[in-house]
Amino acid sequence: MTFALTDWMLYSMWVVLAAMGLNFLLGLYKALKAGMFSSDLITAYLKDLLLFVFPLFMLSNMTAFDGTGWVMNTAYYVGALGVVLKYLMGSKL
Repeated sequence: MTFALTDWMLYSMWVVLAAMGLNFLLGLYKALKAGMFSSDLITAYLKDLLLFVFPLFMLSNMTAFDGTGWVMNTAYYVGALGVVLKYLMGSKL
């Protein structure tokens, strides 16, 4: 397994990671402002990396098995869009 991302796949992964990072920083700011920092914020972020980013990498590596060339790419982009929308909807101040 090489975790090789093509052009648009790489850009969409950057957007996913940027949305996750922005959500993490907003959560950290809220926790520090309220004076209630705990390690749950960090473990939740690591759990989200495992549950959202790792399957995207798995989908990108399964493109070699796709005979049509578009099924796995479509699944990857739909998954990336779903993760970004999840974090943008959840990052309300």
